[in-house]
Amino acid sequence: MTENYAHLLDNVKRIHFVGIGGSGMCPLAEILHNEGYEITGSDAAESDTLERIRSYGIKVTMGHFPENVNGADLVVYTAAVKLDNPELVSAKEQDIPAVERCIMLGAVVEKYKNSIAISGTHGKTTTTSMITQILTMSELDPTAIIGAKLPFIGGNSRVGKSDYIVCEACEYVDTFLHIYPAMAVILNVDEDHLDYFGTLDRIKASFRKFLDQTSSYIIINGDDRNSMECVEDIINEGSKKVVTFGFGKKNDFRAEITGESAVCDSFDLYYKGLKITSVTLKVPGKFNVMNALAACAAAITLGVTPDEAAKALSEFSGAHRRFEILGKPCGITVADDFAHHPTELRATLTTAMSMGYKNVWAIFQPHTFSRTYTFLNEFAEVLSIPDHTILSEILPVREKNIYNIYSKDLAEKIDGCVWFKTFEEITDYVTKKAKPDDLIITIGGGNVYMCANMIMDKLSGKQADK
Repeated sequence: MTENYAHLLDNVKRIHFVGIGGSGMCPLAEILHNEGYEITGSDAAESDTLERIRSYGIKVTMGHFPENVNGADLVVYTAAVKLDNPELVSAKEQDIPAVERCIMLGAVVEKYKNSIAISGTHGKTTTTSMITQILTMSELDPTAIIGAKLPFIGGNSRVGKSDYIVCEACEYVDTFLHIYPAMAVILNVDEDHLDYFGTLDRIKASFRKFLDQTSSYIIINGDDRNSMECVEDIINEGSKKVVTFGFGKKNDFRAEITGESAVCDSFDLYYKGLKITSVTLKVPGKFNVMNALAACAAAITLGVTPDEAAKALSEFSGAHRRFEILGKPCGITVADDFAHHPTELRATLTTAMSMGYKNVWAIFQPHTFSRTYTFLNEFAEVLSIPDHTILSEILPVREKNIYNIYSKDLAEKIDGCVWFKTFEEITDYVTKKAKPDDLIITIGGGNVYMCANMIMDKLSGKQADK
């Protein structure tokens, strides 16, 4: 599992990507194309991502056919691709090596001297985006691989010319154990993906392995007990530089929230007890203060000045689907957020309720049967925070409903909660009920953003008719 893939690209000239339009595949194809490899790809459906890929002169075939891999030295595929895919079958028949996307990510990261991998159960995409923006504005010219679109760079990837690379490192199915970074940023360690890990102890064991694979710096949440347990042995050994961040005074980097803003959008940054700068954020929420604090700790450790970090963060407008404001038709704010775990939901909904809206309408799409079943009571508790909660059907993703769990089971535990089978029904309901100065926020790790777009369209149509 934890093999180093530094030599995977030796003697390779042409690489074929099966599912090249995926958000995790496109950045790798772009980076490798820029490094001089001949790249081809295939996908099942057109997308904006494919347009971007083609703009580089990369050949993309619509549909998966055996002949697509002819002449390739290496094939890369996403986890979503089945092993009976015609291109993978053809690669096997031709003795062409085929590797999953996470392995290629490890090989790409290995090519950079200063690699920064951001991990944790929550906040990876936002923090990766923040660090990317800080390093770019500080003229360190990083390459970046992000899990969502960052408006500042016009996509979810950036190809730089320096030896810096910034990437997300996801713990699910031990994916991050294919990465050997120079710097690891650990935001938090929480119970999630229990369908794979089974227990919190196994999750922590996986994070410990990841930290063992980190060569130089560990930037870690000093307020999070689970995170600190993962790094205890390393601290005792003194083998790597461990830098802590958090709100507690014991941390190396500490944030002290300033002003009277309910959404905690500004803070003073302290290092070793001394104030080094002040930071004002555009993105709301105490959880984003923590993300920004982690980004500052990482960037300043790399040599960025505190004021450079603060300036970049003051211009950071957020990442796609991270409390993203879509518009305000009819005086109603419509937002969308990726939260799909109770801890994330609590942060998002607590922030939403603190922002001064008359009513907050939360539309939640439960994500996987196993997570809904395991955290049923926790979901019920946090979904009681907003004024109104609406549920869609559970998105199964990769699972069958062996748990006999349904959205109605969750709705019954939340006062006043309603649930609907379709996004059309949800859209009709909420657009009739919401009033000016209300917030409608769609939340979930699946395709609930489609419901947000439908709500925007319906409210915009109402506004045009006035």
